[in-house]
Amino acid sequence: MSEVVYDKRELRRARYAVATVFAVHGAVTGSFATRVPWIQDHASVSAGQLGVALAFPAIGASVAMPLASGIGHRFGARAALRGLLALWTLALVLPSLAPNLLTLCVALFAFGATAGMSDVAMNALGVEVETRLDKSIMSGLHGMWSAGALIGSAAGTLAAHLGSDARLHHALAAVALTLIGVAACQGVLDLRPTEDEEAPPRFALPPRSALLIGAVGFCAVFAEGASLDWSAVYLRDVLDSSAGVAAASTTGFTLTMAIARLVGDRVIDRFGPVRTVRVGGVLATLGGLLVVVAPNAVVAMSGFALLGLGIAVVVPLCFAAAGRSGPNPAQAIAGVATITYTSGLIAPSAIGTIADASSLVVSFGLVTALTFGLAAFAGVLRAGGRQTGGALASQEPVQRAKS
Repeated sequence: MSEVVYDKRELRRARYAVATVFAVHGAVTGSFATRVPWIQDHASVSAGQLGVALAFPAIGASVAMPLASGIGHRFGARAALRGLLALWTLALVLPSLAPNLLTLCVALFAFGATAGMSDVAMNALGVEVETRLDKSIMSGLHGMWSAGALIGSAAGTLAAHLGSDARLHHALAAVALTLIGVAACQGVLDLRPTEDEEAPPRFALPPRSALLIGAVGFCAVFAEGASLDWSAVYLRDVLDSSAGVAAASTTGFTLTMAIARLVGDRVIDRFGPVRTVRVGGVLATLGGLLVVVAPNAVVAMSGFALLGLGIAVVVPLCFAAAGRSGPNPAQAIAGVATITYTSGLIAPSAIGTIADASSLVVSFGLVTALTFGLAAFAGVLRAGGRQTGGALASQEPVQRAKS
């Protein structure tokens, strides 16, 4: 990409713009998730068929994400993000229009494909802003995604409570979010390739540099997917908790993740990404152990909260490290994103399969083992450090002069 010099004011504007893009992206996800029961009824699919259909967003994302770097190279980062984000926000209307299983699968595949490509584009721009500001912002950006998802889900919950048609709800939400997203894209960095920069292949496999970083992200996303989908079931089936208490465990997990991401940048700047992930891995492992040995709901809920706290900043840091691990940030980020999306796809079913063969306690024993991997292999994130000076150059904190 071109080495244009931006002043601090332009970089701050770009930071707020890309943060808004992250919030818009999250709001689409939240808007969709709350209307899944309506979509199921409209398409007349069973619970099992719905489970099959809900695998297609991850499949679409995994297939399409490697295309993102080529699109960015051809059209420039700003135009690529504007177009891909608009496709994602407008794709919100597709699932609610599907009248049967086949069309629902096709709609969800397109929904996931546009989600994945816009995800890669906005993370690549986020890494660029972070690099030029020379301080951590990726955790906060992902916190904005969580905030957007909460806003979208709140609006969706209200629409569902009022009994509104999801087609109308999603059409209105798609228009509003498209307008906000396109306006926000005007403020992001307009990065373009240099004249001698070689175009990436149209469909690029993850580079080798992204594989180890992606493996760390895989562990975190596996724990996240398992906790989100199975924490309430765990409290109900293993600890015989009420429905309200079981649901509260999922809320606690989500809340600690969102809070940790919003404040995580200060921690990262103070201690460095490697130490932050190592400590996070220890906290998440402790949380997993509490879940596995929990004699009651309070201990288990504390364990899930610690899991959320421990893994919260791992994926943002994996994207940041990938963006600095090679000559093509978007391609490396696409590789890490593909690995993490795959983890999110297989985690819920893997937990269920292990639980059927043994128990949910054993399933979360596996989750605990994977979170220990975060502490053990956090050092691979050091490979993403910049080669120049700065707070993130060595992936360790700056030693501040004593006054």
